[in-house]
Amino acid sequence: MRFKDWTYRVGVLLSLALLPLLGGGCANDSRVISQANEFDKGLEPAVINDRDVDDYLQSIGDRIIAAAKELDAEHFGPKSHFSSDSSWMFTDAVKFHLVNSKTLNAFTTGGEHVYIYNELLQLCNDEGDLSAVMSHEYGHIYARHVHKGMNRQVALMLGAGAAGVAGYAVGGKEHGQEYAGYGAGAGALVGQFVNMGFTREDESQADNLGIHFYTRAGYDPNHFADFFQTMIDKGYDKTPAYMSDHPTLASRVEASKKAAKKLDSDYEKDRRPPIASPDRFRALKERAAEIARRTPDDKSLANTQQLLQALPRSCLTTEPPSDQKQAQDELLRKAEKPGAQEKDQPRRRQRARSDEAY
Repeated sequence: MRFKDWTYRVGVLLSLALLPLLGGGCANDSRVISQANEFDKGLEPAVINDRDVDDYLQSIGDRIIAAAKELDAEHFGPKSHFSSDSSWMFTDAVKFHLVNSKTLNAFTTGGEHVYIYNELLQLCNDEGDLSAVMSHEYGHIYARHVHKGMNRQVALMLGAGAAGVAGYAVGGKEHGQEYAGYGAGAGALVGQFVNMGFTREDESQADNLGIHFYTRAGYDPNHFADFFQTMIDKGYDKTPAYMSDHPTLASRVEASKKAAKKLDSDYEKDRRPPIASPDRFRALKERAAEIARRTPDDKSLANTQQLLQALPRSCLTTEPPSDQKQAQDELLRKAEKPGAQEKDQPRRRQRARSDEAY
């Protein structure tokens, strides 16, 4: 495929996702929350629904949110957090989901949803590892990083052109599945747009916010970077800092250790035991793994799994993995409306006959 054709297709798909923003200027809370809720519908088939696992994940999330609410009352955080009413960030509407995917990732769409991939959960050694990742993701919400990314992308997309809106809601009952295929492609680009909007500064700030939430929530700040170190040990930190828009895992470990020295005494009174004992944590991991193994791999789930795989892993790695690129290309292909080339055949044949006449 020629480069200009590829960039046009990406531009069109991104424009579909950005139509609500293009019509209203800068991204605000209501628009970000609305888009996040729509995106969540596309991930529903892959969400692991188990009361024990769900309640545990949400209980960690609620603990992080409660800590963030206390810090909000102390006016802690960047100007972006206090740019408008942030009370929605501290309600029970904010949900933490475990999704069935073999991709190592976690991300937030910036609204009321945070997603933890099962593969990441399985790599966590304890609750501290898991809560550190969740605290980091919540830091993106707290600082409104998705809003910033949307505004940057809107500026880039103004000249790209747009078409109609794709998705199940548009297709309705009659064409829902057909249009859902197109929506999967647009959805993947929404995910790419959301996550790639995070700069190195955003990631570092989310870590800084995250370690404060983590420590105020009762966890030992000296262990905030343990999961990053595990990823380094697994070989996930190969890209030099100067070649990446995001901080290396090694630099994040170093920054977290420095921050921990300052926070250890400040929050020592807040130290609490984890919600789950080590044995309970291992049991919940095994339960999640078992549910993931027996989840039917129907077409709907397969499409959602591909969408999950296509989403960038900018919060955790500095270099886009090859499987992510492949999944994005495949979703772009699916997003092209079937029959478009066939509809164009008569026009091509007519042009061919005209050319032969000369």
